[in-house]
Amino acid sequence: MIFFLSIAAFLVLLFMLSFRYRASLLPHVPERVLQLFPTFNNYRPLATFSEQIGAGMSSADFDLEANVRDEDSRSGLDEQGTREIMEIMRRERVNFDQARLIRHNRILAQNGIDPSGMPMDSKAITRL
Repeated sequence: MIFFLSIAAFLVLLFMLSFRYRASLLPHVPERVLQLFPTFNNYRPLATFSEQIGAGMSSADFDLEANVRDEDSRSGLDEQGTREIMEIMRRERVNFDQARLIRHNRILAQNGIDPSGMPMDSKAITRL
């Protein structure tokens, strides 16, 4: 009985670790296995500016093509921010600039700031 419980605990731990480190594990999984599980195909990290441009992460106001032309040595945009913006674009059916604005307003709201830039705290001093 204890043997079976330890095997079950090991399998649960293995599942939890594979979920936690899925970003680094997915590139090593064969394509045939990925096709069996379509939900695994949702996450593909966009590591370079060129890949991010191809995914629609550029606009006239936020020009990543200039970074490619200037041979920018950085690896690309922030991975977490890229995922959040792509999720907003998909879920709310908005373009890149609108998704950036929505994400920015959410970050401001989490920090107690309204979209105009004023603090929402009633005790904040805004005039002298």
